[in-house]
Amino acid sequence: MVKGASEMKELEVKVLNIDLIEMEGKLIKLGGKLIDKELQVNTLIDTVDNYIENNLDSYMRIRETKSLLTGNVKLTLTMKKNVSRDGVRENIEINTDISNKEAMLEILKALGYIVKEEGTKERISYDFNGIRFDLDRWDEKTYPYPYMEIEVNNEGELQDIVEKLGIARENISTKSIVDLRREANLM
Repeated sequence: MVKGASEMKELEVKVLNIDLIEMEGKLIKLGGKLIDKELQVNTLIDTVDNYIENNLDSYMRIRETKSLLTGNVKLTLTMKKNVSRDGVRENIEINTDISNKEAMLEILKALGYIVKEEGTKERISYDFNGIRFDLDRWDEKTYPYPYMEIEVNNEGELQDIVEKLGIARENISTKSIVDLRREANLM
């Protein structure tokens, strides 16, 4: 592993058709601990012919995250590759912190990459027993429907927490935001 970069495997699902305020209340009642409230700007990067998406089943982004609790700002370059879709979405994510978004975009441009899209998201994150919950609301143009991501260590945890929160199975999705946007005719 390169110093300053991290690779991690994540198991996640999205919960669609939910009221974020109601779900946040359920998480707090269960004993969920607030991790952060953030404003994110996500810049999706690929080639003109979508090489990363089409050939690697991946996406690359620069995420600018501003904590609304501390004011801290962080820039992260990420390559995210989907490796499974059976009941839970499994991704391998390679991240590295960067210090200058514009310089990174210029480097990528010189290598043949372009900015495909940029979207803004409000995220409130909770932890409960090592399970991460992200309550997400994108800008209207990017994706107008709120959802929650649940990131677990194994499928057993997912089944247990879905039951505890009273989440209907039909609202659980393994689709990426790109897939959801495509379904909603936003791309």
